[in-house]
Amino acid sequence: MKLYIKAFTFVAILVFVTSLDISAQTTRSNKNTKTTKVISTRNTTNHVSRSKVTYKKESKKIKSVRNLPNKTVIKHNGNNYYYTNQKYYTYSGGRYISIAPKVGFRVNTLPNNFIRINYNNRTFYNANGIFYIQVNNTYEVVEPEIGTVVSELPADYEKVTIDGLTYYEYANVLYEKIQVNGTRAYEVVGIIDVE
Repeated sequence: MKLYIKAFTFVAILVFVTSLDISAQTTRSNKNTKTTKVISTRNTTNHVSRSKVTYKKESKKIKSVRNLPNKTVIKHNGNNYYYTNQKYYTYSGGRYISIAPKVGFRVNTLPNNFIRINYNNRTFYNANGIFYIQVNNTYEVVEPEIGTVVSELPADYEKVTIDGLTYYEYANVLYEKIQVNGTRAYEVVGIIDVE
C-alpha cells in the first residue's frame, strides 16, 4: 500500500510539474505570436499576391529597342532572353523589351557597379536593384532574404500600397524605408508573387 501511495504521489507531482512547464511554454508562445503579428502587419509576409498590390502609377513606361549590340542569349525555362550593357531583355513584336531578370538567370560577369552585401552568412551581390549569388564561375539572380538592407534603390523603383501601407517595389522585391545609423536605407520586407 505504501508503494502505491508513493507511486501515486510521484505521478501527481510529475503531472503538476509538467502542467506548469506547458503553461509557461504557452505563455511564451502567446508573447511570440503577438510580436510576430506586429512584425507581419508592419512588414507584410514573405510573399505577397500581385492582386493585393496597388501601384501609385497605373502604368509603367516600357523601354524597348530594335537592336541589341553584343547580346548574350540566356536560356531560361525554355525561353530566350538577352543580356547586354548590364540590362536584360525579352524579344516581342520585332523589338527587344527591357525587363527585370527572372530568378534563375545566370551571367558570367556582374555589372560594374555591384555592391557586396553579407547577410545571414550569405554573400549577395546587388547591382541595379538585382540580387545575385555566386554559383561556381557564374552569378545567378536570386530573391534576397527578408531583412537584407540596401542603401539605395534604382531610379525606376515604384511606390506601392498593400493593406493601406506604403512600400517601395523594384523587380518584384518589396522594401520599407528605414534608418541605419541616422542614414536612410531600405530593408527587404517581401516578394511579390508573379501569377
